[in-house]
Parts: sequence; structure tokens; C-alpha cells
Amino acid sequence: MHKLSSRQWLVLILLTVIWGINWPVMKIGVTGFPPLTFRMICLALGTPVLGLALVWMKVPLRIERKYWPELLVLAVTNMFIWQGLIIIAVQSLSSGRAAILGYTMPMFSAVIGAAFFGNRMQARAWGGVAAASLGVVLLLWHELTNLTGKPVGVLLALLAACTWALGTQLLRRTRMPVPTLTISFWMTLMTSVVMSLLAALFERDQWHAPSDATWWAIAFNAVLVFGFAHAAWFYLARSLPPVASTLSVMLIPVLGVFSGALWLGEVLHWQDWAAVVLMVISICSVLWPTSPSPSPDPPPENKDRKTEAPTRT
Repeated sequence: MHKLSSRQWLVLILLTVIWGINWPVMKIGVTGFPPLTFRMICLALGTPVLGLALVWMKVPLRIERKYWPELLVLAVTNMFIWQGLIIIAVQSLSSGRAAILGYTMPMFSAVIGAAFFGNRMQARAWGGVAAASLGVVLLLWHELTNLTGKPVGVLLALLAACTWALGTQLLRRTRMPVPTLTISFWMTLMTSVVMSLLAALFERDQWHAPSDATWWAIAFNAVLVFGFAHAAWFYLARSLPPVASTLSVMLIPVLGVFSGALWLGEVLHWQDWAAVVLMVISICSVLWPTSPSPSPDPPPENKDRKTEAPTRT
């Protein structure tokens, strides 16, 4: 069984905490402020932080031109669509609900892997897909029955999660001979340009000076989310063992739900509680590793064979 190093454990714990509590932080940031503009400023400030960190770590930044088309596809599926849609969804939904919907990604990743990449899904994984689907129905039902609800926000969050799931599958299969942190930097830089264009196109007439609370949320995202968390996620994405991956993904939406209730006073309905339970069951069933059945007399050549790590979320 793969054993995490002290560094991997530290990165994993920091990543889980930062992404978990960032859901109410993003909600604070986009309350009364244009969401795409918020994302644009976060990326504009966070990308240099990430770049300087890579220079300090002496990570090479060059990617050969022949790999640019693949890099663009990875950026579109992992960053462009996710960053644009999820921040709009956060503005119209509670931060906890957006967190739950955003982390339907492992469910979509499992289905996409089985349908298009030849991954084999066990019966329990299909049960997890069913559990996540039921959780989404509960949340969507609450929005449709609440006159102040925003069902479009639910659909945007689901589309963002689905696209991110596709990007995850593609990232695991990339053969670009460059460090993952290099890929992360260029995807973040490209996303900064795209978000700037979208903000200028759709929100220019809404631009105004951010409040103190918005600036605080921008600083949190620029330094901790884009300067650290995204690079850490892509770094761990191709090497996390199954148990660590499962625990991390399970905890992020739970942290998002309860930090939103604690900081923002968001009321948790029974649908939210049920959806949290269903999503945890779904993620666990999709990602938790299967213990291989021990062979009574394993052949000598198979005794030391290692098991390939499953999909990161």
C-alpha cells in the first residue's frame, strides 16, 4: 500500500481545508460584486504568485509548441468552464449548496471514465451514481419549490462539475513531458486571460470598487486558492493513493456546508442534510479502493506487483 510522505500529508490537509472553507469565502466575495470580475481579479493577482513560487522552486516553465493544443484542451475542461460557471452559481446559491453540487464531479468522472475511457465500474460505483443523482434531485426540488430559488444556478454548477470531471480524465492521461506544476501555471495564466475577456464583455458596466469584505475574499483566493491550492491539486492529482483521495474529496463539500452555516448563517434544510449524506456515500462508493482477494499461493512473480492508483477526483 502506498504510504504518503510528510510533505504529501501536509499538502493534502492544507488543500482540503483551503478548498473547503473557500465556498463561503467566494460567497462573501461575489455578494454585491460581479462574479466574473471577482474571478478575474483573483486570477490576475494569483497567477504571479504561482509563477514566482515555481521560479523559486526552479520548476521549468517551457512547454514545446507541439503540446499547446493539448494544453488548451486541458485548460478548457479543467479551468475555463469550471471557473466561469461555478462562480456564477455561487452568487445565486448558498455556498453550502454550491459546494455539494460542485463535488458531484467524482460521480461524473466515474461515468465518463466508464463510457469513454474504458474504465470498469463495479456495482457499488453505479449505486454511488444513483445516490448522487438522488442528492441532486433533492437540491433541485428545493430550488424549484422555493420562489426565491435559482434553479439555473443548480444546472450551472452541475455543468461545471461535469466538465471538470472530463478534464480530470484527460489530465490523468496526458503524456506531456513536463512537470504537472508547469501545466498548472499555464492553465492558470490562460484562464486569467479568458476571465478578463469575459468580465470586460459581460460586466464592464457593473464594475465598481470592491468592498473591504470583497478584497479579503480576493486576497484569500489569489494567494491560497490560485497561488497554492490549484497547483497542489494538480500536483497530487496524478499520484494520490485511493484512500487519501477519497478522504480529501469527501471532506471538502462537508467543510463547505458547515463553514457556510457557521460564518454566513445559511440555514440548512433537510434536503441539504440528506444531500450531504448521499454525496459522501456516492464519493466513497466511487473512489474507495477495492481490497484484492488474496490468492492462497501467489506465484512468485506477482508477490511484489504494485496496484495502479485509481482516478483522482
